[in-house]
Amino acid sequence: MSDHEDETPSPQMFEYKMLPLHMDFKEFTICKPAPFSCDEEAILERETCDYTQRITYQMARSGQTNRRVRVYADGIYDLFHQGHARQLMQAKNIFPNVYLIVGVCNDELTHRMKGRTVMNGFERYEGVRHCRYVDEIVQNAPWTLSDEFIAENKIDFVAHDDIPYEHDGLDDIYGPLKARGMFVATERTEGVSTSDILARIVKDYDLYVRRNLARGYSAKELNVSFLSEKKFRLQNKMDELKSRGKRELTKVKGDIITKWEEKSREFIDTFLLMFAPERLNHLWNESKGKLIQALSPPGSPAGSVNGDDLDDDDDSTDEYLELPTEYSGGSSTSLNGKKQRSALSRTSYQKRLTAGSSPDDFDDDDDIVYDAEFAERRSN
Repeated sequence: MSDHEDETPSPQMFEYKMLPLHMDFKEFTICKPAPFSCDEEAILERETCDYTQRITYQMARSGQTNRRVRVYADGIYDLFHQGHARQLMQAKNIFPNVYLIVGVCNDELTHRMKGRTVMNGFERYEGVRHCRYVDEIVQNAPWTLSDEFIAENKIDFVAHDDIPYEHDGLDDIYGPLKARGMFVATERTEGVSTSDILARIVKDYDLYVRRNLARGYSAKELNVSFLSEKKFRLQNKMDELKSRGKRELTKVKGDIITKWEEKSREFIDTFLLMFAPERLNHLWNESKGKLIQALSPPGSPAGSVNGDDLDDDDDSTDEYLELPTEYSGGSSTSLNGKKQRSALSRTSYQKRLTAGSSPDDFDDDDDIVYDAEFAERRSN
């Protein structure tokens, strides 16, 4: 067992030092922007580089070098986009151990050689130096690379797309570097470039002007006339009203659908409650009782209208109602025109027949009553 295995870690080995409150963020941050070529960090990196030992392409590709391979890429980098970042990523990863230097041309040279830019030189520098693939920024980069510039910055290889760039009678400004084996090609990202982005802005000019007017920019700042400003603001107002109308319509539709869903659920619950098996049985029993009652009405009451019960054993005996004396001529008359006395005589007569008596046994009074009743029946 070695002596190092017997050692026990002391608390001091895990002690963390607190950073002073007055320390600047740049002094302890892990990620930081790339330094400019004139900064102390870049100067120290350049001075420690042994440029007397030339690195060939085969040596750089194999990774068998005793120092970092210094690769240079240049451009305008206006409106820094993913195509720029992808080009720098390729340059950074083209060899195993690369120190990437990026040259950015200033405004004067760019406007003279290529045209007006959207971003100024400072903004383009800052955009590039905050890309994570970049190790150093060269300000005021030249349009063409001379031997003095290459030697001053100790450049091993130049990375750029392989499209020929003509300048001052040269078919390709990178031609000499290609002949010396100091050029490495990167691929362009199709479908995106600064020119493409500018074309989109020009195509939708009115849209972007209206957008900035809505965000508080003045017509003077956007370089539009008074009438154009009013037109754009009116269009913004109309679009705002349309959007508000769509939102309100969507809200109303949502409320209607919600209410309909609630009502439909209530309807379904009521339907199920009414037509459940128990409810159906109850409804059938009620309906059956009412149907039977309608088809078989109850019989007439047994008593007379004035509450006097008649002592009659025959079920077919009619019930008579007495009429006032002014309608009967002083005698008690029933509703069907029959005298109460006749009814009583008829009952007596029927009882006698039932007892087995003959008509000859009846007295004269009975005959008279019977004849009168018979005549009254015929007249009716």
